[in-house]
Amino acid sequence: MKIHIIGCSGSGKTYFAKMLSDKYNIPHFDLDDIQWDTDKGYGLKRPIEERNKLLQEILCNGEWIIEGVYYAWVQQSFEEADIIYVLDMPRYIYKTRIIVRFVKRKLGIEAGKRETLKSVYNLMKWTETFQSKNLKVIKDILDKYSNKVIWISDKKEIQQIIKRG
Repeated sequence: MKIHIIGCSGSGKTYFAKMLSDKYNIPHFDLDDIQWDTDKGYGLKRPIEERNKLLQEILCNGEWIIEGVYYAWVQQSFEEADIIYVLDMPRYIYKTRIIVRFVKRKLGIEAGKRETLKSVYNLMKWTETFQSKNLKVIKDILDKYSNKVIWISDKKEIQQIIKRG
């Protein structure tokens, strides 16, 4: 099984991917780990050749779950995926999740990227652009895969998919 999950920051991509990964025993890959060179510090992009090589290594696996916000450089994963989930959650959900995640990381309750108030503010602004512009581009890209695209706009739908498999 090959699954691609795309959606805005805070939409539940990582949670959904982990749940499906556990349920089906399929490896889960976060595209942020491919896009960003975390060894050199968050905020530094990997060279394009290195990023593309890492993506190809994932796609060579018989099964995978890929999740992230990216769409321009992951066309092959859309083509090879058996199913593509697009998480299009209401604004209040992803904004609340971003803030809660920030607080948990600051308190040391949750591991993750080091964020500042400014970076969270910028992320909140970016999510508006993602929802108003990028999601339209993603829809256009995914139109040719309509037979395997499932749009999700409610967290209950995610729970139903996880339960039924």
